[in-house]
Amino acid sequence: MKKVLLEMEDQKNSYEQKAKESLQKVLEEKMNAEQQLQSTQRSLALAEQKCEEWRSQYEALKEDWRTLGTQHRELESQLHVLQSKLQGADSRDLQMNQALRFLENEHQELQAKIECLQGDRDLCSLDTQDLQDQLKRSEAEKLTLVTRVQQLQGLLQNQSLQLQEQEKLLTKKGQQIYYHKF
Repeated sequence: MKKVLLEMEDQKNSYEQKAKESLQKVLEEKMNAEQQLQSTQRSLALAEQKCEEWRSQYEALKEDWRTLGTQHRELESQLHVLQSKLQGADSRDLQMNQALRFLENEHQELQAKIECLQGDRDLCSLDTQDLQDQLKRSEAEKLTLVTRVQQLQGLLQNQSLQLQEQEKLLTKKGQQIYYHKF
């Protein structure tokens, strides 16, 4: 009888040891998963911040582009006015020819300004496209990080459920060994 009780005691100790090792392993995995989750959440926060910065820059450039467009239209309108004045000035005398030369100079300056503004507008269009591409990439990174966070949260839930199941099994086994002794 003593021998049987000693064997049962040894089995109980063996089960308890295995259970402790198993619980330790699950706790370590849970801690690793939580660390990964925290790291991923920090990465997500940084990506969201970067995305917001790009969005802000994109909006500022878009506003600049609108302003340049308005200036361009105003300068084109001024150019058309000057061209009309030039056509009427061709038939006048020497004084009118001097005024014509003055208007031609103004026309050239305005044309240079228009070309400069068109170049600026083209650059802004390229910058706007680059920012849109960067914004899309940032949003894709954000979606990837959100998916990863959800996966890690699911993994943590599964590990918590496994830990609870193992605790229930250990409790049942401990009760069975206790009842078998008596």
